[in-house]
Amino acid sequence: MVSGTDILLIEDEPNIAEAVRFILTRDGWRLDHWSEGGQALARITQLRPRLVILDVMLPAQSGLEVLAALRAHPDIAATPVLMLTARGSTGRGAITAEGADRVMAKPFDNDDLRRAVSEMLGQPA
Repeated sequence: MVSGTDILLIEDEPNIAEAVRFILTRDGWRLDHWSEGGQALARITQLRPRLVILDVMLPAQSGLEVLAALRAHPDIAATPVLMLTARGSTGRGAITAEGADRVMAKPFDNDDLRRAVSEMLGQPA
């Protein structure tokens, strides 16, 4: 297991990934990035992040498929997941029913992202 990762961001859009990295590392969070769903579960298992920020629409495997596999994996099932979606609804509905802890619509407000991460993990060291 690799230590030192607070957050694993799984996002295929480079501009969004860079924005999230900038916002959260500026606050002191240690962040790793993965850009597709196909090997995302292996990456989560390897890094054991404290939080996964997961895009719904990813190449190779959707974020919802990754989320279902994560929740079914006994070693990482309890990992908090913040889903990012461009589908327009931030309601808890179907995505939360699939196991996400929180859902945020893209584009998101920087302060809302920071607040969500802080609420899910507490303040960074």
